[in-house]
Amino acid sequence: MAKTGRDKNTKNKAKHSRLVDQKKNKKRKEADLRKERLTALKQKIKESKENEK
Repeated sequence: MAKTGRDKNTKNKAKHSRLVDQKKNKKRKEADLRKERLTALKQKIKESKENEK
């Protein structure tokens, strides 16, 4: 006998996938920000080395 009305677990699945996507986006954003900081730091170190010479 099939269940009538709303499908089972669709609300929870949608909520879970939204939260997981938020978490993944946050991690990706933090990783990109870290990469940008590192490249800026590398550039600054490179410039300071060139100025010493």
